[in-house]
Amino acid sequence: MKTLAKIVGALVALFVVYLALDRALPEPMARGQIALQRTVSGLELKSAEIPGFTIPYLEGGSAEGEPLVLVHGFAADKDNFDLAAMFLTRKMRVIALDLPGFGDASKPADADYSIGKQVERLDQFLTQLGITKAHFGGNSMGGWIIGTYAAAHPEKVSSLWLVDAAGVHTAKTSPLRQTYEKTGEIKLVAKNLEEFEAIAALAMEKQPPLPYSIRYVLAQRAAADYELHSRIFRELAASHETAALEQRVKGLATPTLITWGDQDHLTDVSGAEILHGVLPNSQVNIFNGIGHLPQVEVPHPAAKAYLEFRSGLGA
Repeated sequence: MKTLAKIVGALVALFVVYLALDRALPEPMARGQIALQRTVSGLELKSAEIPGFTIPYLEGGSAEGEPLVLVHGFAADKDNFDLAAMFLTRKMRVIALDLPGFGDASKPADADYSIGKQVERLDQFLTQLGITKAHFGGNSMGGWIIGTYAAAHPEKVSSLWLVDAAGVHTAKTSPLRQTYEKTGEIKLVAKNLEEFEAIAALAMEKQPPLPYSIRYVLAQRAAADYELHSRIFRELAASHETAALEQRVKGLATPTLITWGDQDHLTDVSGAEILHGVLPNSQVNIFNGIGHLPQVEVPHPAAKAYLEFRSGLGA
């Protein structure tokens, strides 16, 4: 009994030390914990160069077959799919990149970050890696980009995984867009930790526990990117109709899994049926009680649904 008490006491002491270090040394603690998460998920940090940009990316899993290329959403980064990748890398090669303007990628203040330009850069990135055909997954803005990429390069896309995709012009107006249209306020950019945590609460109904150090570092980066991301958001919002995703992918025969959280406050869930209606070879997977980031909020069920979809393609 005394031995058990000593073990429990030691574990409590270690946890207290961890909490203290997490607050006192947020940057090195965040780097260590992110590196650990990548290792657990079977991902390794790499980097590629395309004209004008350095693109950090994560890669892992089986080297055989066509890879799954994962593209994050607005103001997110390559680690946005880490939790789901834990289950995906066991079955396939996974690549998750930082888009230009986001994460740790190059961020020239005067560059064009439109959907069309990001599609061009995605193609340059894949060419640099020697990838001629792949499966693609994208969340939010990433879904908008990969859908547009598939419409432009159908011969290079084996399947699509659209996760709460942005850019569906005819979807019901989400709370995020309502606020922007009424006030001009952009709820997805932050100047400090408090505003960053408000973004997380808006984006997710079921937030995973996130250490203070990681929240602090992400908030610092968000503050540094505030002006650039505000400009990018306004430009994307202005192109919402002319670059509408449902118009770009209409009639596209690419096998597609459309995943959505029914409590999404950023891109309304009505977008799922709209995309299903224009994509003849698509299926819909709705998560009840989940927000804008199913791959973060329910990573195992999201990955399982995707693996079942891929298995169906094989059959």
